[in-house]
Amino acid sequence: MILAGILIIPLLGGVLAWLIGRRDQQACRWVALAALLADLAFILSLWSQGADRGPNAGARWIAESKWTWIPQLGISLHFGVDGLTILLLLLAAFLGMVAIAVSWNEIREKVGFFHFNLMLVLTGVMGVFLSLDLFLFYIFWELMLVPMYFLISLWGHEHRVYAAVKFFIFTQLGGLFMLVAVLGLYFVHGRSTGDYTFDYTSLLTTKLSGGVAFWLMMGFIAAFFVKLPAVPLHTWLADAHTEAPTAGSILLAGLLLKTGAYGIIRFVLPLFPATSRAVAPIAMALGVAGILYGAILAFSQKDLKRLIAYTSISHLGFVLLGAFAGTKTSLQGSVILIIAHGLSTGGSFAVAGALQERLKTRKLDALGGLWAVMPRMGGVALLFSLASLGLPGLANFVGEFLVLAGSYKANPALTVVASVGFIASAVYSLWLIYRVFHGPQQNESGIADLNLRETVVFGSMIALIVMVGLWPQPILDTAAPALESLEYIKASGAGSAALTEIGQPAGIELGARPDQTVQGASDGIE
Repeated sequence: MILAGILIIPLLGGVLAWLIGRRDQQACRWVALAALLADLAFILSLWSQGADRGPNAGARWIAESKWTWIPQLGISLHFGVDGLTILLLLLAAFLGMVAIAVSWNEIREKVGFFHFNLMLVLTGVMGVFLSLDLFLFYIFWELMLVPMYFLISLWGHEHRVYAAVKFFIFTQLGGLFMLVAVLGLYFVHGRSTGDYTFDYTSLLTTKLSGGVAFWLMMGFIAAFFVKLPAVPLHTWLADAHTEAPTAGSILLAGLLLKTGAYGIIRFVLPLFPATSRAVAPIAMALGVAGILYGAILAFSQKDLKRLIAYTSISHLGFVLLGAFAGTKTSLQGSVILIIAHGLSTGGSFAVAGALQERLKTRKLDALGGLWAVMPRMGGVALLFSLASLGLPGLANFVGEFLVLAGSYKANPALTVVASVGFIASAVYSLWLIYRVFHGPQQNESGIADLNLRETVVFGSMIALIVMVGLWPQPILDTAAPALESLEYIKASGAGSAALTEIGQPAGIELGARPDQTVQGASDGIE
């Protein structure tokens, strides 16, 4: 029941916070925070349980639970946790607490309903990470949408309704493509085996022809690329980040975007191994395009939050590159970068929110010289920027270096182009610090620096960034069993070595037409 409890606790915490918030706004904040602390304790206990099993334990899932829900349609309440899931659940619980803490004074209206929506978003995100039934996965995927729409449209900034509607349309449309693909996989598997089920482990064995596999995979990719977001499906992101409240930006950057990356690693690669390898060069090219495009647009922004939003497109381009490179090293780098980006970019948005709360502006032209009056805030912002540019010793460097090292074995040309992103990130990160904290002072003195609450929040985020940067091995060890189960890595020798190139998968050639037949596209997956 611990897996169901991980979902029930934030949901009940959100409902209770909403009810209490009608009478005591301060108490509802503490209720939501306590619920996430309890959830964090459950997740840490699962992590400890997985560590106790050791790397050679036979079972794939550290914990698994399954209850029949709609047996006539093959739908069940099937949840499972492996190392990858645990890492993302920990990130969700931690960033949820950060979102509550940074909103402590920012949200003054409908405080209880705000925390209900925040906790509902977290419930949806955690459900996405836990679900091993594709119908259930889709329900949680859509569950994230509605409360995030309310967070943006009710507590956002000037153009919040436009940004919320745009976010909803893009993500809902991508989700509908995924629903069609899920149903297609359900019927193809049922016709070939007689077992109509949405169970993930059963669908892994589905044999697909090349054309069917391609179009079903594209349905999943449509949803995951929109949420990531990958160029050219990224246009909703900057508006949503710019208009969202600080907590909404943290949840968007730190968690909702990560559900797209998670979907690629958990569903696209293992369900369609041969087809995904065939389209890998195109997907990697889109990742590289995102790296450079996001960096260029970040440098040209005049709004602080919009600048940070475009850096997310650039950093998550590395995640996309590493995932489809398909080597053990690049996949490890993608996982590290998922966590590192959530911490560093989430921290940058928290700094931007703190500055807007004090100065009532996000315009870079109206900022400047703040280091003289807010030195602690400046130091925190500088560290998040250094993490973002990939300074050695901090978390982002580990992830990006592993992605580039692993991707070079798959496609040297694209990797060399992607490495320019390191240089570009240094330019826009240091330019941001100069524009905001150095140069001529644009504001009067006497602006409050970090308070105790903000110091604790930023200090904990910085500590994790440094810890992952200096000692990433626990994360790599935790995620290793999940990554080594992928067909990409198994093809290279039971996960012992990375692929030296994206070679010819069984039954389909690199760049082959999607109507060519794939024999046993999912054969060999345990």
